[in-house]
Amino acid sequence: MLPDHTDIIIVGAGPTGMALSIALHQAGIDHLLVDKLDQGQNTSRAGVIHAHTLEALTRLGVTDRMVELGMKVDRFTVRDRDRALLNLRFGKLPTNHPYLLMLPQNLTEQVLAERIAALGGFVHRGFTATGVLQDGDQAIVTLSKNGVEHRVSARYVVGGDGAHSVVRQATGFDFEGATYEGSFVLADVSLEWPLTGKEVSLFFSPAGMVVVAPLPDGTFRVVATMDDAPEQPQIADIQRLLDSRGPERERAKVTALNWSSRFRLHHRLASSYRKDRLFLMGDAAHVHSPAGGQGMNTGLVDAVVLGELLGDVINGIREEAALDLYERLRRPAAEKVLSIAGTMTGMATTRGPIRRFFRNMMLSLVNLNPIARWRIQMNLSGLSRAASAQLPPAAVSAARIDDTADAARVRSFKAAA
Repeated sequence: MLPDHTDIIIVGAGPTGMALSIALHQAGIDHLLVDKLDQGQNTSRAGVIHAHTLEALTRLGVTDRMVELGMKVDRFTVRDRDRALLNLRFGKLPTNHPYLLMLPQNLTEQVLAERIAALGGFVHRGFTATGVLQDGDQAIVTLSKNGVEHRVSARYVVGGDGAHSVVRQATGFDFEGATYEGSFVLADVSLEWPLTGKEVSLFFSPAGMVVVAPLPDGTFRVVATMDDAPEQPQIADIQRLLDSRGPERERAKVTALNWSSRFRLHHRLASSYRKDRLFLMGDAAHVHSPAGGQGMNTGLVDAVVLGELLGDVINGIREEAALDLYERLRRPAAEKVLSIAGTMTGMATTRGPIRRFFRNMMLSLVNLNPIARWRIQMNLSGLSRAASAQLPPAAVSAARIDDTADAARVRSFKAAA
């Protein structure tokens, strides 16, 4: 049975929604986590967790288990077929997690669900949010299951319900951006792979781009642009992509297909993250290309920050005005991620021999510059955006931090604390 009232309703129980639920459980906040799916994802989808995200998830008590189940990879190489253009190494980054953690999304969700259960919570599945409205000092969500409607009121409602978010629609916020041309293919395959299995490889070619990344079970994730891709690409489709874009001297061979999908990509950002009692996070707030593997990572950090803020406000540690910090911290981080993903996608989809020549030359020059490589590694790992996940002490939580002087003051306060 659903309650008539709770402190917080989380709409959407993907990784972002579950992470927020854990944070609220840890803060002792009564909440309701609902999802329209009868069960969680049983496919890998998002496949990498970055260093900054692992650091943030430490606060939720799930990082060690994720590392145990995942595969550590410290190399990311950009190639034009057989020619290496840019070699990135993460082993010396200033973090306890100097690597890319390859972990399929179904395992990420499994770890988060286990943590929720250990804290005494659960996901209310099969409930579709059909309407959200604000009424004075509460918000009301209409949930439907098997043709029966339930109305639940809450102090706050958080939309973690994806790119077509019902909560975002209730805010009236624009979802600014556009759709990438063409479609993308996502597949998990068994491969006879001529390169090292401890590296993520991004291949450029005149035919388009393809990413090949190892997964913990010995299979590989393949992501590629593909015009008019079939709804469920088959082995022959993946083989053609690797033959025309992957290594040439020694070809890869697809031996089995575990799962595949086709999808269209958007690069969009909500015009705001909060409207009174309604909040947005994850794909409800920002969507972009999978280049760099930033999507789920950004959403997970959104959830950690928002969970800590909501917990502090409801527990009386911070004033309600402190909730504005969520957008001030996390929306600029999403803007940076969209820029990174857009730049990488633009380079990967460059057409024409002259443009490809200058792109390759630029990447080769970057590869010779250790400072430039370091900046890219910090950006991809998320560590360059670490400040966007750190709340100021409660004593200064209501302060404006969106200008340089105030941001410096907050950093000084934290350093001295």
